[in-house]
Amino acid sequence: MSYTPQELKTIVSDGLLSFPLTDFGTNLEFDQKGYAKRLEWLAPYGASALFAAGGTGEFFSLSPEEYPDIIKTAVDVCRGTVPNRAGAGGSTRQTIAYAQAAEKAGAHGILLMPHYLTEASQEGLAAHVEAICKSVNFGVIVYNRAQAKYKPDTLARLAERCPNLVGFKDGVGDIEYMVSVYQKMGDRFSYLGGLPTAEVYAAAYKALGTPVYSSAVFNFIPKTAMKFYEAVRDDDMKTQHELLKNFFMPYLDIRNKSAGYAVSIVKAGATVVGHSAGPVRPPLSDLKPDEVQALRALIEQLGSQEL
Repeated sequence: MSYTPQELKTIVSDGLLSFPLTDFGTNLEFDQKGYAKRLEWLAPYGASALFAAGGTGEFFSLSPEEYPDIIKTAVDVCRGTVPNRAGAGGSTRQTIAYAQAAEKAGAHGILLMPHYLTEASQEGLAAHVEAICKSVNFGVIVYNRAQAKYKPDTLARLAERCPNLVGFKDGVGDIEYMVSVYQKMGDRFSYLGGLPTAEVYAAAYKALGTPVYSSAVFNFIPKTAMKFYEAVRDDDMKTQHELLKNFFMPYLDIRNKSAGYAVSIVKAGATVVGHSAGPVRPPLSDLKPDEVQALRALIEQLGSQEL
């Protein structure tokens, strides 16, 4: 099933978003069978959309040769169950190639990742986004973080030029900035919370008009992730505070022990619950044994994650 950009905008304007891990074998090669099993396991838990090869999926470490296989596997496994977007980023030409490969593989849209490394003017960023939007027919969501931070006026100009630019994901966490973007763009975009461990910011972002967020922990505690999302949706502050105190804040203590652990800790969690995605690829590094044990204790007190 295909979706128009506006249909995808509607889909990602509600619900919890899944950003699955990418499975690697001990030789760090893409493990297609393991990845398919992961997606099959997660599909029934109720995420409203899936983003293959995103940040949690280690997009930055994927080769152009394996990228289409990852996207096609996600599309084939989740066909008819969960709408599928793909991560795409890098230089303008490289991103166009990824975006077109994702469209050919059957993805329903892309999350436009930062171009990395070099700084860029607003004019340069706008030209980058416009070129990518015009290279495909499906929906595009821009990811505001790192070297790709878009001013509200830039977003407004892009919205006029690119009808298929339908969403804005924030990975910065500047409340004043988010208010200015929302006030400028209104319902022209869908808005996604995209900070690492987004649950910690979820209630604040909902108050700003950004009720949807991507959950990395959905990869290993999907039942708890959905429970927390429902608590945010329903303004159940008691449940939110309990889970923040007993799981998410201690979890952040482990995550913050080393740069890059935002992904590594998710892979460790998947291993703890019996759904290993293998090791992370360099330059990331896996958690140390004592850190894994601390994470295991946090997960075990949440109870079974099986449906």
